[in-house]
Parts: sequence; structure tokens; C-alpha cells
Amino acid sequence: MGFLEEPEIPSRGAARRVTLILLVALGMGAVFLFLSRPTDDADTRPGAEPEPFVSAAPPPAEVIPEPAPSVAEPEAASEPEPAPEPVVPAPSPLLEPVRLRVTSDVDGAHVFIDRQYVGDTPFESSDVAPGPHRVNVAAPGYDGFSQDVEIGDAVTQLDVAFNLVRLDERVAVVHKHRFGDCAGYLVASLDGIHYQTDGEDAFTVAFDALEEFSVDYLEHNLRIRVRRGRTFNFTDAEANADKLFVFHREVEQAIAQLR
Repeated sequence: MGFLEEPEIPSRGAARRVTLILLVALGMGAVFLFLSRPTDDADTRPGAEPEPFVSAAPPPAEVIPEPAPSVAEPEAASEPEPAPEPVVPAPSPLLEPVRLRVTSDVDGAHVFIDRQYVGDTPFESSDVAPGPHRVNVAAPGYDGFSQDVEIGDAVTQLDVAFNLVRLDERVAVVHKHRFGDCAGYLVASLDGIHYQTDGEDAFTVAFDALEEFSVDYLEHNLRIRVRRGRTFNFTDAEANADKLFVFHREVEQAIAQLR
């Protein structure tokens, strides 16, 4: 080939391929330069050896020191407490003196003063006004007790014996004879009934010798019949037979208690 020959002009496709190859080569060179540039921490001095890569170790765990054992401080000596002041008892109010005291051989008997219930035995009261009063004492199954009292400065004592039989009755009567009559007294005690008179008709009869002992209020008559003995009829000079009735009732109650 001589120098005078004109160079062969490459085709358009070959030119494109050459351009592409150059672009790839430039890109690879740029990547190489980027990867080979020194880091900020590396020593860039000539001849300096690169420092070995050391991975970052985790920070050490925080150690919490154990608390030191507490030492009990000695207690300060306490001061002695002052002695309490002596308690002076308040003066007790003056109590009213007992004016009435009621006892009975049956506990729990009901006490009435002037028909007003005031309590049960044993009973004491300082509130009873001075002066005359009527005291009644009652217990179930027993005869009632009644007494008039005079309340004063000194204590009035009543001892009620329900289990003790008492009988002391006396009534003025007129003994009716078949012909005539005589005056006297019928007296009842625990020994029996006694007719007291100045005449010859006086007698005494025990309770167990009574065949009849009755009162007819309308007829104003009290009859006593002695077993295997005489019959006595009595009246009195009162307008009614109240006193004969009370005498008969008290004797009958005493007989029942004695039996």
C-alpha cells in the first residue's frame, strides 16, 4: 500500500462501538479511583502503614456496687418520763339517807306505796316523802301484806314473812241464845277460836275440831259448829256484816296456810 492511498474511513456503526468502549473504560477508571482513595482516618503520609481494622467492642456493662451493710446506730438514752401527777378523786355527791327498806322471805315480791308500784324486794328508797303512807307487798301464790307506816328521818324497816302464818283477829259479837243473847268477843289465833265473855258461854275450839265455820252476809250471821258438840251463832251491832265477813276470811286463810 502506498502512502498516497487515502485512508479508509470507518463506517458509522464501527464509530459507535468505539465510542461505547471508551465510555465503559472511563466509567471503570472512575470507580477504581473512588474505591482506592484514602479514608478520612487513614494516615496519608508517604510510607505510612495502614492501621489494622479493629471492630468496635460493646461498652462494658455498668457494675452496680452492693450497698454496704448498715450499722445500727446506738439509741440515744431516753430521758425518764416524769411521774404522773396523783389523781385526786372528785368528792362524791351526798347521798340521800334511806327512808324505807322492805325485805321479804320471798325474793322479788312487788312493793306498792300508796297503790303505786315502786319496785321489788329487797327494796330501798330515799324518795319517799316524810309523812304517813300505806305499803303493800304482794307475791304470787301468797297472801298480800299491808301496813300503814310513818316515814321520818330514821329508816322505816318492814320485814315481810310470806311463809310465816299470822293470825290475830278480834271482833265484838253478840252470841244469840235460844232465849236471849250475851255480848263478848271472838278472838282468833293460831291456837283456834276463842269466845270471850263474862257469862258461862265462853269456849275455845281448835281448828281441826271445827265441823262448820261459815258466814251468811245477808242474814248477818256467823256460825261455828263444833264436831260432836254445840252450834254457836253470832251477830254484831253494826249496820252490816262487814266485820264478821273480814274475821271469817282471815281465819279461813290462816287455816288454809296451816294445812
